[in-house]
Amino acid sequence: MIQRCHKWRQKRKQYIDLARQTTDEVERERLLQTAEHYGRIVNAEQGKIDSTRDPKEKAAAEKEIASIDATDNTTDSTESSDDEDIILPEFITNLN
Repeated sequence: MIQRCHKWRQKRKQYIDLARQTTDEVERERLLQTAEHYGRIVNAEQGKIDSTRDPKEKAAAEKEIASIDATDNTTDSTESSDDEDIILPEFITNLN
């Protein structure tokens, strides 16, 4: 389950990155909606994983996820400044 969840997180990130690079508004919206879909899948799967863990394992897993997200964020900061000019819709920025 954890491996599937990680795979879906990577797909979500991939679609968001593609949306940032796309100039076509319709294609961008389609990619962002697909990324949102993967975000929902990840949240549902993470809920299943969390419900089967004891509290100690859950805390360790949250640290691991935070470290993975931190690693992903550092790779995002190396992107060109052109990507920073794109304003994403509100539903993408509020996926937490």
